[in-house]
Amino acid sequence: MSNPGLVLIGVLVLAVGTFSLRIAGPLLRTRFELPARMEKVMAAAAVVLLAALVATAALTDGHGAAGIARPAGVLVGGVLALRKVPFILVVVAAAATAAGLRLVGVR
Repeated sequence: MSNPGLVLIGVLVLAVGTFSLRIAGPLLRTRFELPARMEKVMAAAAVVLLAALVATAALTDGHGAAGIARPAGVLVGGVLALRKVPFILVVVAAAATAAGLRLVGVR
């Protein structure tokens, strides 16, 4: 990474690739008709992927378990989000829960 020009070229190539992938969806959606069942599967897949991401981030830390504080914070955030509390309050409550538990010695 000592060559700034090479890094810049790499960033530009990745930016073009990312933009191309993002714009391909809206442009190609009008050309293909997906069956209704496939659209349901894709919607369910998005929820499953998001749940897996949350579970992985909340329950693991490196190669081990994250402890109790972080999952408790995520649980508080999830409950508040389900109750349709404003997003900023969800984030603050989740962070405060995890920080409070760590403050009292719960990891």
